[in-house]
Amino acid sequence: MAVYTEVGRDEADALFRRLGLGPLTDLQGIRSGIENTNYYATTPQGQWVLTLFERLSAEQLPYYLRLMQHLAVRGIPVPAPQPGAEGTLVHCLAGKPAAVVTRLPGSHRTVPAALHCAQVGEMLGRMHLAAADFEWQQPHLRGLAWWGETVPLVLPHLATEQATLLRDELEFHRHLAATPAFQALPRGPIHADLFRDNVMFDDTAGPDRLCGFFDFYFAGTDTLLFDLAVCLNDWCCDAATGALDEGLAAVFVAAYERARPLTGGELRALPALLRAAALRFWISRLWDWHLPRDAALLQPKDPDPFERILRQRIAQPWHPPR
Repeated sequence: MAVYTEVGRDEADALFRRLGLGPLTDLQGIRSGIENTNYYATTPQGQWVLTLFERLSAEQLPYYLRLMQHLAVRGIPVPAPQPGAEGTLVHCLAGKPAAVVTRLPGSHRTVPAALHCAQVGEMLGRMHLAAADFEWQQPHLRGLAWWGETVPLVLPHLATEQATLLRDELEFHRHLAATPAFQALPRGPIHADLFRDNVMFDDTAGPDRLCGFFDFYFAGTDTLLFDLAVCLNDWCCDAATGALDEGLAAVFVAAYERARPLTGGELRALPALLRAAALRFWISRLWDWHLPRDAALLQPKDPDPFERILRQRIAQPWHPPR
């Protein structure tokens, strides 16, 4: 969500007017994130997020936007994409495919407690159930195939020990993916990036209440367990050491299972999927760190925390208590 493409106030205003949302009263670039260009926008009708897509094509985008629509209809709190006059959800701005979605209320919780983990865990389980009948198909574009393409690009920038770990772990997951047990794991649309900064909470009416999930632009069809593992590595992790907070992790998984109980195969595979989720974000952060793109506002994230998390998940496999 860095700003790669500068958008003029007048051309943004014209888009919002075409969508019946204008006139534009405020437009602010969003600094956080690294993938797309994002702006907060305000009109008399409400608050919005304007996204210009820097890597995804106009042909790929309907999957993400239709998935958000599908989830919203089924009661999952997600941003609502705003259609044009003919119902299209993908627009064009500054020569880039673009979308306008509602801005969720609330704010992030950077130091989550059991209250937050329980709410996110249960809503993630509900989301997986709600997406089960989503008819559109699109691969998870940051899955194993992308890891294999990207690792050779970052290896020259790594110390010998890091390069060895990266090669070995990639080979481990290639072998795992070919096993019948892995291929039997439940699959469906996943968010694939449900970090703390992609979830909103509000406390104006009492204890923190989950307001919604957003930024679905890494979504795709993959193992549902991968989504859970991504969350556990962020919501239930000591950032300084990479160690899993087993108490919070148990709360998160128990809440998830209130909506969708895990299968025996998923319980057995969870330690390996925790490694997979750590590897995915170590690779992407290495890529962004060593091979950055130009942007007006860009803050690539340090890859070292995910190297620590990966080493911890290898050294200390974790299964939910039973």
